[in-house]
Amino acid sequence: MTLDMDFVRGQFPAFQEPSLQGQAFFENAGGSYTCRQVIDRLTRYYTQRKVQPYAPYAASELAGAEMDEARARLAAMMGVATEELSFGPSTTQNTYVLAQAFRQFLKPGEAIVVTNQDHEANTGPWRRLAESGIEVREWRINPQTGHLDPADLEQLLDENVRLVCFPHCSNVVGEINPVTEITALSHAAGAFVCVDGVSYAPHGLPNVGDLGPDIYLFSAYKTYGPHQGLMVVRRELGALLPNQAHYFNADCLYKRFTPAGPDHAQVAASAGMADYIEALNAHHGGPAEGAAEQAAFVHDLMRAHEIALLQPLLDAVKTRNDLRLLGPAEAEKRAPTVALALNRPAEPVARQLGEYGVMAGGGDFYAVRAITAMGVDPEQGVLRLSFTHYTSPEEVETLIAALDQVL
Repeated sequence: MTLDMDFVRGQFPAFQEPSLQGQAFFENAGGSYTCRQVIDRLTRYYTQRKVQPYAPYAASELAGAEMDEARARLAAMMGVATEELSFGPSTTQNTYVLAQAFRQFLKPGEAIVVTNQDHEANTGPWRRLAESGIEVREWRINPQTGHLDPADLEQLLDENVRLVCFPHCSNVVGEINPVTEITALSHAAGAFVCVDGVSYAPHGLPNVGDLGPDIYLFSAYKTYGPHQGLMVVRRELGALLPNQAHYFNADCLYKRFTPAGPDHAQVAASAGMADYIEALNAHHGGPAEGAAEQAAFVHDLMRAHEIALLQPLLDAVKTRNDLRLLGPAEAEKRAPTVALALNRPAEPVARQLGEYGVMAGGGDFYAVRAITAMGVDPEQGVLRLSFTHYTSPEEVETLIAALDQVL
């Protein structure tokens, strides 16, 4: 089974937008296009439901029901309980709130493990726990390959480690880390696990229940949705951590770690992400029932398409002597987020690509620790080329041809 690209691209108004015609979008890791289902729900909410939700009148009841729908359907697709999924303003903010909860939960002398492969959002807030006497241990990448070796993590684990934080995949290295293996190692040592899935979820919604971490975070605006951060906190851990919300919300798991009032419209619109996944599943003849099974079918469709498009791009850059490819050169091992170190500032090169109809970015992408560890000057940054399943083979060909012109 292969993706029907006409159907897929027909779900995204951006591909019919006149101002975007003739431009190939390769900065999806910074934020994806939004699917029609999300846009329709957001428009409907703002025009028909823009009232305080959960009050006893029709418009309000519908508003609350749509917010509940988003949580229930997306949680089911990720293999977790509805109450285990929370919405917040961003993944960065969600992580910060969780870090404050762990600051109260952990005792001086206890330890956490962080990596230098992460986006700063999943390492900076945790590192600040050192101010409260928590030991911070760094699981370091291989400086040549960017790889995180689980054997190195084993050397860091002991009875003092209470939390291990790492990315499902890095937003510059791109390699997909073995979440289940790392989680099992950490749990065996008595530690909880927090996974940053921001750079993975756009390439197929993960089954968090099967993967096994205690916390899983990702960003809806990079996964065809509105600007929200989605956060899974499993029930057992959530009950242990101190409440960060209003005291009277302490008994509601999905409210415990969202101290600010939610963006009602964007939470409701997030159900459009589930609509889109269901539409892809139905169109391609996927399972008739089971939210998690349907999401897994779509996940595999997306990954297969991306791998097929990614390998030609990797082949085009991996042997060039005027750049360095960060991360694996095998498409099966990584997400289609490709960072290139050019030994010159990357942002001007990204600007040049725009002249050839390619939208890309250059910089450090909030992964300063990772690129510095790999010997890349953060002032020069990297050229990042990222795509998703809605990217066409023709757009990848356009990109490769443009790279030949600007490099």
